[in-house]
Amino acid sequence: MGVLRHTPAGIPVLQFRLNHRSRQTEAGLPRDVTVEVAGVALGPQARLLAGAALGSSVRVGGFLAERSARSTQPVIHVNEIEFLEQDNVQR
Repeated sequence: MGVLRHTPAGIPVLQFRLNHRSRQTEAGLPRDVTVEVAGVALGPQARLLAGAALGSSVRVGGFLAERSARSTQPVIHVNEIEFLEQDNVQR
């Protein structure tokens, strides 16, 4: 988890890595899926994630965008966060 910082306008920003694990169906067969994606949260979501324990299970919503004008790597911009109980996590 990154360090909570603030923009010049005083808005909290947190950059982090999101690890996804699930079982999906592809061509009628089960497939284990894992991926790590860069993420960024601003405002209240940044504060909320900054206080979360490393490895917390969450469901997030937001949008994908390029990291910057010079990098086409995707970053998920999180604007919805739901903390999940470990028993409710689908794997």
